[in-house]
Amino acid sequence: MCNNNKALSIKALCIHKILIGVYGERKWRPSLDPVEELVSTILSQNTNDVNRDRAYERLREKFPTWEAVRDADPAVIKEAIRPAGLANSKGPAIQRALHLISKKEGEISLDFLTNMPLAEAKKWLTNLKGVGPKTAAIVLLFSFNLPAFPVDTHVHRVSQRLGLIGTQVSREKAHSTLETLLLPETYYSFHLNLIAHGRQVCHARGPRCEHCPLLPHCNHRQGNQQ
Repeated sequence: MCNNNKALSIKALCIHKILIGVYGERKWRPSLDPVEELVSTILSQNTNDVNRDRAYERLREKFPTWEAVRDADPAVIKEAIRPAGLANSKGPAIQRALHLISKKEGEISLDFLTNMPLAEAKKWLTNLKGVGPKTAAIVLLFSFNLPAFPVDTHVHRVSQRLGLIGTQVSREKAHSTLETLLLPETYYSFHLNLIAHGRQVCHARGPRCEHCPLLPHCNHRQGNQQ
């Protein structure tokens, strides 16, 4: 067991090692290309994975190319992605992003992001309306294996309960806080394992504390929240 009185970065590394022991070490592998990841993540906002996937599949079945999505009637896009919810905002966000990518590159590709400094790549993505720090970090980490740490609702909740971030730290602020705290080579595995832990053990309501391997390191359980 690690000493909870050590620096937060040491505590985070300790937690990372425990999570690997429980959920395994995740090796990076791209699942979607960057544009696919961007669109999928926009669709995932404020919904669950099942609805996101249904919306994405409907969109790709109706429009086999991103150029077709970009140039389609907005009403048809909204209808295709309706299972993901918030279609009136997500549809325009997707089409607007595709138009801006085309304008910059002359094609629909985000490969140019790898030639930018990381901070500039994040800024370019978050300048797209409808794209926040989480969406940008997911694209950079999952598609390019760049050191950006995404914070979703599970990561935010579990990190706060563990005391890695303060209870008043917003999800947006948590991105930079956790990036500073963690080693870049741990981002991918730590992110996925915190999500797994949030889904399986550290539930928003009724966390299964009696089954939690992180209990000795949990500020929330010990009544010592920051």
